Amino acid sequence: MNFSVQPVLENEEFQLVPLQQGDFESLYEVASDPEVWKQHPNKDRYKREVFETFFEGAMHSGGAFKIIEKASGDVLGSSRYYNFDEHDNHIFVGYTFYGTKSWGKGINPQIKKLMLDYIFQYVDKVHFHVGKENFRSQTAMERLGAKKIAEEEVAYYAEPTRTNFVYEIKKEDWV
Repeated sequence: MNFSVQPVLENEEFQLVPLQQGDFESLYEVASDPEVWKQHPNKDRYKREVFETFFEGAMHSGGAFKIIEKASGDVLGSSRYYNFDEHDNHIFVGYTFYGTKSWGKGINPQIKKLMLDYIFQYVDKVHFHVGKENFRSQTAMERLGAKKIAEEEVAYYAEPTRTNFVYEIKKEDWV
């Protein structure tokens, strides 16, 4: 892998900054709302001890970001790059969540555009794991132009395995 999975990415409104250990409290403030996790594969991530494990996995991934609204400085959520496959030249984008105050405002498409525009300089395909019951994220993937290509069991970092759909966007379809 001859590229960084933790660059600083930004547009006029938002900034993705590499997640650091000291970001736990500001990110947990967003994550502590049970509504955030209602459709996610692990619905208990709003609990501090469960989110600590999620955060540890984010740090361990080496590709996690906190998402910041530039005007206010507020932390809105998190996303990450993970599981780069050199042979197939693809990477996953996911583990994305936002606080409810960010929902329905067109933030996620802007964040995904930043991430995809950057990573398509280096890979041919981007995959996304989306929980089988996460209808909100499935709709978001389809709006981005992603195609559902598989269903698989995903072993989350120190969490139970869950059934996910795999979505894919190819570089030639993104440009």
